[in-house]
Amino acid sequence: MRLTSPVSGLLLGLLAFVAASEVAAHGERNQEPFLRMRTAHFYDVAWSTGKVNVNEDVVIEGKFRLFEDWPANLPEPEVAFLGNGTPGPVFVRTESWLNGQPAIQSVPLKIDRDYAFKTVLKGRIPGDHHVHPMVNVEGAGPLMGPGSWVQVAGRANDFVLPLTTLDGTKIDNLETWGVSSVVGWHSVWIVIAILWLAWWTRRPLLIPRLVAIDEGREKLLISRADLAAGAVLIVLTVSVVVIGFIWAENTYPRTIPLQGGRAVVKPLPRSDAPVEVIVERATYDVPGRSMQIRASVTNQGGRPIQFGEFATSGLRFVNRELPAAMAMVSPTYPKDLLPPSGLKLDDATPLAPGETRSILFDMTDAAWETERLTSLINDPDNRVGGLLFCFDDQGDRVIANVSGPIVPIFKDLVAHQGMTH
Repeated sequence: MRLTSPVSGLLLGLLAFVAASEVAAHGERNQEPFLRMRTAHFYDVAWSTGKVNVNEDVVIEGKFRLFEDWPANLPEPEVAFLGNGTPGPVFVRTESWLNGQPAIQSVPLKIDRDYAFKTVLKGRIPGDHHVHPMVNVEGAGPLMGPGSWVQVAGRANDFVLPLTTLDGTKIDNLETWGVSSVVGWHSVWIVIAILWLAWWTRRPLLIPRLVAIDEGREKLLISRADLAAGAVLIVLTVSVVVIGFIWAENTYPRTIPLQGGRAVVKPLPRSDAPVEVIVERATYDVPGRSMQIRASVTNQGGRPIQFGEFATSGLRFVNRELPAAMAMVSPTYPKDLLPPSGLKLDDATPLAPGETRSILFDMTDAAWETERLTSLINDPDNRVGGLLFCFDDQGDRVIANVSGPIVPIFKDLVAHQGMTH
């Protein structure tokens, strides 16, 4: 069937709108699966609100673990910086905390350790914005956490960023403070540059000068007036620099250089009751959009445990039959990051202390496709990574690493082809 021109235009417009919406909301989906599965795993992330006005704050808190199976092709996180992922400067980050310490500088982080973070963002540009916590690692780039929609209402022109400096100076709006000085000094140098160019462009330039050089009369190209103009420019330039230095010293007597040092933040304490998970076999059914992990799990703690959640790449596969796991899910948590099928187990009985059992974990959902994680089957090392959240009979939680090679399979497709034949 051939579509008419208006219909085609409408369909293309709708497709463009949907594509633009996806790009605006989920840029993290373009990151390679190994970056999202085996670098920084964020958990217990919470947004204080989903709607703020311009000049109001939204607080993002949570934890992240730098994964044990850190990719070999990435540098280790010796230089990391806590940030936020938003579609442009729609917020201003006014506070950053890491394990209760100010995170205004880069810090070295340790692999297979956990860190608690907190960032405070101030609404700046109205609109619906997808907001992520993020850790920037030198050489590895931004490592994005889960994202949630935050609506900023009001007018952009009403935004102000007041500040009181260490010496008591009150700044009404940091965004516009000092702009007049910047414009003034740039204007001075622009005027000097224009005068200098005008001096040389007031007479013929290219062809006559080329002819003079070819004829050996290059000394005629620079006159005594040109030399005098050059001398005046030198004196003027040095004078402007000296005057500018004196003006800056008098106007801003107290200055602090840009901080290039690194802070030291200790990781959170390790769990006293670890759970060991050894992946025996991991498969991803491409047509069925199903990941299954057969693992040997050992309970090294003193209480029986059950398995409540498998988290990877921002997705949370929650065991909906375990109340302790469901209690950890906030009603306001982004629904697109909570696959409805959840986590399934072939044996859900509690794992006794000291017991080792082979358990099949099943995570089947279209989220693997929508989050573009299916391309992990094209990665050179073909490895999967995530966190397994375990709960004892008192509701206490232990987090275990899960990592291992994964094999793509096409059993559903093969079965379907068999039926058609």
